[in-house]
Amino acid sequence: MEEEFFTCPHCWERVSILVDVSRNGAHRFVEDCEVCCNPLEFHVLIEGHAVESLEAEAAQ
Repeated sequence: MEEEFFTCPHCWERVSILVDVSRNGAHRFVEDCEVCCNPLEFHVLIEGHAVESLEAEAAQ
């Protein structure tokens, strides 16, 4: 697991999330913001068992 930080697009707070880096490739998942509880869709790219990029956007 690797801790990553992002800014919530709903409440604009800086929040951390734990990302499972055991599987390389592009992944998408939905989780609620720990601060405001609104749904977020994450797009994560994992290469070499490390997070290359992480984007969080408001879930539809």
